[in-house]
Amino acid sequence: MSSELKLHRTPPFRAEHLGSLLRPENLLKTRAAVDKDEAKEEELSKLEDEAVKDIVDVQLKLGFHAITDGEYRRHMFWGSFWPGLDGYEEIKNPDTDIFRMYLPDIAAFQDEGGFKPGESMLCTGKIRHVGSTYIKQWEYLKSLVPAPKHKELKLTLAAPNWYHLRYREGRAYPKDVYANDQEYFDDIAKAYQAELAELYEHGVRNIQFDDPNFAYFCSESMLSGWKTDPLNTKSTEDLLDEYIALYNACISTAPADMHIGLHICRGNYINSRHFSSGGYDRIASKLFKSMNVHTYYLEFDTPRAGGFEPLKELPKNKNIVVGVITSKFPELEDLGEMKRRVEAAAEFVAEGNGESRELALGRMGVSPQCGFASHSGGNAIDREGMVGKLKLVRELAESIWPGEP
Repeated sequence: MSSELKLHRTPPFRAEHLGSLLRPENLLKTRAAVDKDEAKEEELSKLEDEAVKDIVDVQLKLGFHAITDGEYRRHMFWGSFWPGLDGYEEIKNPDTDIFRMYLPDIAAFQDEGGFKPGESMLCTGKIRHVGSTYIKQWEYLKSLVPAPKHKELKLTLAAPNWYHLRYREGRAYPKDVYANDQEYFDDIAKAYQAELAELYEHGVRNIQFDDPNFAYFCSESMLSGWKTDPLNTKSTEDLLDEYIALYNACISTAPADMHIGLHICRGNYINSRHFSSGGYDRIASKLFKSMNVHTYYLEFDTPRAGGFEPLKELPKNKNIVVGVITSKFPELEDLGEMKRRVEAAAEFVAEGNGESRELALGRMGVSPQCGFASHSGGNAIDREGMVGKLKLVRELAESIWPGEP
């Protein structure tokens, strides 16, 4: 149970980033050429290795500990977990009637007059884990840092509910394969358990799930759309409970020394686009008290994420990394103002636990609100701007927790 979790430190660290970093232009061009059969995979692989080595060096020089490969081998933040499973097939140009069109990201594209759902994986048979798709890239990342740092490296994973919430009720899987959601969730959980076990065997000790879906439960447009969908037989509260239970099942067999974090944001698409709005008030109590993760990485860079008040629900055995610096635009925030915001957040954590602000700060860290390139195209910021933001994150952490990793 969540209340039985032990507080896990280092990871997380005082200064974090959320995984994705801007990809070099030559890497993007070569990947596009490979997709058109105008370049060879070997050429792309070489460029990926060079780019990953470079961005790891950048992170090391800036003083980050939870280093990633920048997600440079991915097109989208959710990576290759789902295509790597037996029982899923990618559907090209899917019919719109299978989607919940009121989900914020799907609605945004529809409002523009063209529906672009991106990668759409559909369950077509029994779900089975047949090996991690991340081992080769993880081993390369490990080779770039000293052995004592391997346990600090971070790997991001797709949300277990990703290809469930998107689809209307009854469309996420065939009824002759799974009779109900629980059967479907059970096999997803087994797949994640196998994935985490394999990653652990290869030295992964720091996992971050990326799940913008939870922010949709804070969106008025999604909640109202849900109520008018005649196919829905559950309330959003019921579904939220089921997704938390799904997460708990997915991570139930993870060893105690494997740090598990959850990142929630409101969208981070090409050119710094967001999709949803709404504070964490609706989900905070259940999210913080019922989910068995160690750390929450939460967006707080703009008013669309609401205030810090929901942090009163964070228990003493959990960490919070507050994303007060934006990755969407290059303008640098004021260091003093950001420090005051983090201290204000700590006041609410302290209030909820009847402790001092100093004790609350002991379970906190800082980061950008999201990655710099959740989509390979990246945000409306250049490399210099990104490095400036990462430096600011480190400076902010040092101003609050001097000398701490």
